[in-house]
Amino acid sequence: MKKSLAVAAAAVLATASLGAIGSPAGAVPTQAASSKSPTSRVPTPRVPTPRVPTPRVPTPRVPTPRVPTPRVPSAAEAVVRAGGALAAHRGAVLASPSDAFAAQRSVIDPDGASHVRYQRTYRGVPVLGGDLVVHLTPGGTFRATDVAQSRVLTLATTARLPASAATAAARRAFTGSVAGSGTPRLVVDAHRATPALAWETVVSGMKPDGQTPSRLHVLTDAATGAVLGVDDEIETLDGTGRSIYSGSVRISTSTATGGYSMVDPTHGSNTTCDLGGKTSGTCTTFTDADNVWGTGTTASRQSAAVDAHYGAAATFDYYRNVLGRNGIFNTGRGVPSRVHYGRSYVNAFWDGTQMTYGDGYQNADPLTELDIAGHEMSHGVTENTAGLTYSGESGGLNEATSDIFGTMVEFYANNAADPGDYTVGEKVDINGNGTPLRWMYQPSKDGASPNCWYSGVGNLDVHYSSGIGNHFYYLFAEGSQGAYGTSPTCGAPAVTGVGRTAAAKIYYRALSVYMTSSTTYARARTATLSAAADLYGTCSTQQKAVNAAWAGTGVKGTLSCA
Repeated sequence: MKKSLAVAAAAVLATASLGAIGSPAGAVPTQAASSKSPTSRVPTPRVPTPRVPTPRVPTPRVPTPRVPTPRVPSAAEAVVRAGGALAAHRGAVLASPSDAFAAQRSVIDPDGASHVRYQRTYRGVPVLGGDLVVHLTPGGTFRATDVAQSRVLTLATTARLPASAATAAARRAFTGSVAGSGTPRLVVDAHRATPALAWETVVSGMKPDGQTPSRLHVLTDAATGAVLGVDDEIETLDGTGRSIYSGSVRISTSTATGGYSMVDPTHGSNTTCDLGGKTSGTCTTFTDADNVWGTGTTASRQSAAVDAHYGAAATFDYYRNVLGRNGIFNTGRGVPSRVHYGRSYVNAFWDGTQMTYGDGYQNADPLTELDIAGHEMSHGVTENTAGLTYSGESGGLNEATSDIFGTMVEFYANNAADPGDYTVGEKVDINGNGTPLRWMYQPSKDGASPNCWYSGVGNLDVHYSSGIGNHFYYLFAEGSQGAYGTSPTCGAPAVTGVGRTAAAKIYYRALSVYMTSSTTYARARTATLSAAADLYGTCSTQQKAVNAAWAGTGVKGTLSCA
């Protein structure tokens, strides 16, 4: 009996221990005895789960659509497309039913966009200031236009004034000695607010100094005989003064009988010749026996020729290597440079085909400084792109364009003897007092050029109204606190420059693609904004800088992202 109780007590203790581990305290699991017997565990059979493979659904390959690269059209194709666009959008170019158009030249962008320049006739009469540019997309569709004239032409084309009277009026308008005059031609003068029928007469001769040549285009009203305007085909540096020195430089020449000649085979056969103090007649190409030219002083006639030859090559290289233009005419053809022109002639000029340099005060200081060479030859670039009229605001812009690119040539050449700066003709001492001809960062330092635009700017001599364009470019490239001089901003905020490379490319595109013969400073602002958008994007840092720089000269407008 006692044994049974003991056994029972032991069973209870064992059950409590198990409960403390796996069950609530004091719980007595059913079948406790069987759980202690190893023979009583019947393992549950493991039934393996069948593996059903997931079907592989292949991802469809969606080919990336190929966007065809627009084919770059030839010049002929661009003209055909532009002609079609012009016919379909005559209203955009202010065309009357009597207008006809002739393509002059084209610019084709790498993406296939094209820009074609046209001249206009009205009832068969040439229209001065009727030029325009048609802009096409890369696909060849119409995009926009730039038009020189401001209204549709509606006027009679029968002259009441005889041609002979126009010739007499033109000769009277010439200041200096007249050598001759051409046959007048009937034109429409659309540069005016109210277009007028006019006779255009070209009078040739010498200016009052007896040495500066002039080919003066005189417009005479075909009804009243009044002189409407004049435009000199020969564009000069203008001024009086002294000195120049280019330093020792390398120049390219050609072999010739007995030695070498100043014919540059690497730059379109640029030539440099000696006028021998004459103002016309034969200009003899320089030759030398040992290909070592000049002495660096005026004691050798070759020294000025070295400067001129070097300047022509540097200008050619700048346009070709930086701006992608193949020489002045964009044909690869070089230009002649004539030195030792006249006696004590303090000037230099571009006449449409060649450069000419005087020897300066008392024949002691040839005007062959590097930025002067670049300046004058850049007149040729303007003449063969926008064709800016050499009077009014467009004339000032013409001069400024030459100052701008003459300065860029000077920087590009990187010549230690004449380093880049933003003064024009600083080594020539053309004023006779050691001062430059012009200061681009502060044009008013010459005593006549304005820093800020005002409505009468177009009435100034073009060498002074150029101050607005020069000031803009300095602000645009260098900023108002530039390294080459502090520049005023005409009441506008300070300007941060974009650098010379970007500034020059934008300005050149504006000149070659958007400007026309009658472009004013306000229109130049629009042209440079468009060029900046083309090259760097709308609302880019560069486009905003264009807007800010023009505002810094008083030429203001809106830019939505400014």
